[in-house]
Amino acid sequence: MGAGSSTEAEREPLLVPSYAGTNSQPVNSRVYGRRWLVLTLFSLLALMQGMVWNFWGPIQNSAAHAYGFTKSDIAVLVLWGPLGFAPWLLFMWLMDKKGLRASLLLSALLMLLGAALRSIPLTDQNLRRWLIHGGQFLNGLAGPTIMSAGPFLSTTWFAPDQRATATAVASLFSYLGGATSFIIGPLVVPAPNDSQAGTAMVSAAVSDNSIRDRIQLVMYAELAVIAVLFTAVLIYFPSRPPVPPSVAAASQRLSYRSSICRLLSNLRFLMIALAYAVPTGVIAGWSGVLDMVLTPAKVSQVNAGWIGFWSTVGGCVFGVAMARFADSIRGMLKLILVLMLAGASLSSTWFTLTCLSRVTHLPSTTAILYTSCILIGIFINSSVPIFFELFIETVYPVPEGITCGVVTFLGNLFTGLLLFFLTFYCTDLSWLNWCLTGSCLFSLVLILFFRESYDRLYLDVFVSV
Repeated sequence: MGAGSSTEAEREPLLVPSYAGTNSQPVNSRVYGRRWLVLTLFSLLALMQGMVWNFWGPIQNSAAHAYGFTKSDIAVLVLWGPLGFAPWLLFMWLMDKKGLRASLLLSALLMLLGAALRSIPLTDQNLRRWLIHGGQFLNGLAGPTIMSAGPFLSTTWFAPDQRATATAVASLFSYLGGATSFIIGPLVVPAPNDSQAGTAMVSAAVSDNSIRDRIQLVMYAELAVIAVLFTAVLIYFPSRPPVPPSVAAASQRLSYRSSICRLLSNLRFLMIALAYAVPTGVIAGWSGVLDMVLTPAKVSQVNAGWIGFWSTVGGCVFGVAMARFADSIRGMLKLILVLMLAGASLSSTWFTLTCLSRVTHLPSTTAILYTSCILIGIFINSSVPIFFELFIETVYPVPEGITCGVVTFLGNLFTGLLLFFLTFYCTDLSWLNWCLTGSCLFSLVLILFFRESYDRLYLDVFVSV
């Protein structure tokens, strides 16, 4: 396993009294019906975190009129999500030492404060813009837990034949939140070109006020939902069940420091981590400014929103289906990823060449842009839970939260770098499409040369309690 395979002592099941109650004898594994409530609460928080993060990109034209945001401002608002991963080591330590409840409560509180801060209705637009930026940053700070704790939750609460499916649901709801913003934003907030230019100054003022009111309405609604979810998590969200659902869930794991050292010294893990982080990081930044990418192709704000929506939703649905397939046919994660990344490479190449129709003379219609863009989202986004499961199998017994925390940090690092360059090179965005195509091809090559292993699966299949 790169840095060495797990030892028999690390694979030994530790169903001990501190985990099972007062009984000193080993107990059988058990799954609880409440696991669905835990998964639902976590997934809904992930949904809202994704919605708040992707709020401004789909309505960038409206935001420019309402608050005077430039394209660089929109890129920075999206950039606060990746920058929120700066203290990721602290959040991973909290999850490892205090459990999922403490880390999720902190993340939900940060989301609540961020949503409240950006919803304060000030008349001073300069101060209001600072508050919006601050709220987006606080929401971004919830990202390390929200985006990396899904596999930890699935291992802690779900049986081995449901783990990949639970990981897919918990991990992809954040993406679904970003997709929802593609629809809610453009549908609720009117685009500036919807207003008729009658009496120039008065009409423009009314239009800007109307846009600002609609934006404020959406932010109030998101604040209310986050407040309800925070209250629900505060009332009931246990860190783990009374009895573990599998042998792997009860097995001894490496310490926090040992886990970080093993991950950073495991060449196989670093190889697959790059295969995950590069394409997912690039597509996150690319989809966050999809309206800007599609504007040269004469695609309206609303149509760009629908393209982004179906692209992400397709990835979420296909991802859950593939995860369910992986649960039923184990040991096929690498093959699934190869097929997904091959499809992503072809789709992104098609989209990039279509956007350069003046040079390539390929047909560029709305249907082609819809199809190619949606296929990109389906293939890349649906690979996320499969990647997560393969990470955990590769580096077991490193705790799931730490493993996925490292890879999500890397993914957001690439997103941040992409958006950072976007603040300087925002005139012609064709380079973004080439970055997306190159990232998919790069990931495909790494996966083809990756040697897979399934240590956690071995423990659950061959070790009985």
